[in-house]
Amino acid sequence: MTSTPRVGASPAELSDFPALTERYSRELLAHCYRMSGSVHEAEDLVQETFLRAWKASAGFEGRSSVRTWLYRIATNVCLTNLEGRPRRPLPTGLGTDDQPAGDALEQDHEVAWLEPVPDAAVLVEQRDSIRLAFVAALQHLPARQRAVLIMRDVLRWSAAEVAEALETTPAAVNSALQRAHAQMSARALTQDTVEPDLSPAQQHLLERYVDAFWRKDVDQIVSMLTAEAVWEMPPFTSWFRGRANIAWLIGNECPGGSRDMPMIETSANGQPAFGLYMRGPGGEFTPFQLQVLEMTGPPEAPGIRQVAAFFDPRLFEVFGLPASLPADHVPTGPTP
Repeated sequence: MTSTPRVGASPAELSDFPALTERYSRELLAHCYRMSGSVHEAEDLVQETFLRAWKASAGFEGRSSVRTWLYRIATNVCLTNLEGRPRRPLPTGLGTDDQPAGDALEQDHEVAWLEPVPDAAVLVEQRDSIRLAFVAALQHLPARQRAVLIMRDVLRWSAAEVAEALETTPAAVNSALQRAHAQMSARALTQDTVEPDLSPAQQHLLERYVDAFWRKDVDQIVSMLTAEAVWEMPPFTSWFRGRANIAWLIGNECPGGSRDMPMIETSANGQPAFGLYMRGPGGEFTPFQLQVLEMTGPPEAPGIRQVAAFFDPRLFEVFGLPASLPADHVPTGPTP
C-alpha cells in the first residue's frame, strides 16, 4: 500500500527535474492507470503531469511535499482527460450474459477497452491496488468519485487533503467516498492482497498451462480452470463461463494447432500473465494475445478462475515482449 504523503518538503527537490521524474514516474503511472484504465493513456498523462509541474515549479512554496503536489496535478490532469469520455470496460462489465458454446463471436473496436499494465512499470508495493478486477470496477465510478476513492483508500490521504486537491470540501469528499464504496460493495470488489511470490504449486500450474497451449491439449487446459471460470477477450464482446464453454471456445475458435502457440511469461496487474504467439505462414511466431490470469484456492492447490485475453499486439511492446519468435522456438516444459 502507498504510504501517507509526507508534508513540509523543501522546494529544493524541484531543482533536479530529471531526478524528480525518475523518482515519481512509476507511482504516478499507477495512479493515472487506475484513473484511466489504459496503460497508453497513463503514460501520456504522466508526461502531461510533469510538463505542468515544470511550468508551475517556480510557484511551489513547499507547504506540502513534492509528492503530494505531483499527485494533485496528476489527479486533475486525469479528471480533465476523462471529461466526456466513456468508461473502459472488460466484456464482463458490459452488462451482458455469458455466451453459450457455438454462438457467433462479435468484435467491437469502437469500445475503448480496459488495458492491463505491466508489473515492471509500477512499484512493488502498489500491485495490491491495480488488480485487473479492481481497476475494472473503478471504471464504473464517475471520474470524481473514482479520484476520491483512490486518494482516500489507496493513497490514504485525509478528507481535508483530498478536498484541497479537488477544490471542494471535506464533507463533499466524504459523501463521494460513501457513494463510491456503495457502488464497489454492490460489485463485491475491493483491493486484493497480492502475494509477493508464487508458491511451487502455483508455478507448476503455470508451467503446465504453457505446455498445454503449446500442445493444444484442450482437456489439460480446462482441467486447470475452476468449475465457474470466466474467459473474456476484448475486443470480442462475448465472454464465457465454465469449463465446457471455454473448452469449446479454445477447441473451435482458436486458429492454432499443436506446436503453434508458444507463450512468454510476464506479469500484469499483480497477476501472472503470458504473451501468446501464433505460428505464421512462414513458420515464425507473431503476437496473438496477452493473457492475464487470476488464480484462486490455497497456494498448495491452486486453480485459474479468470483469464482476460487481450487481442492488442501493441501490448507486447509495452510489456517488453519480443516482436516475434523464430520458427524453431520451443517453450520450456513443466518440471515433473
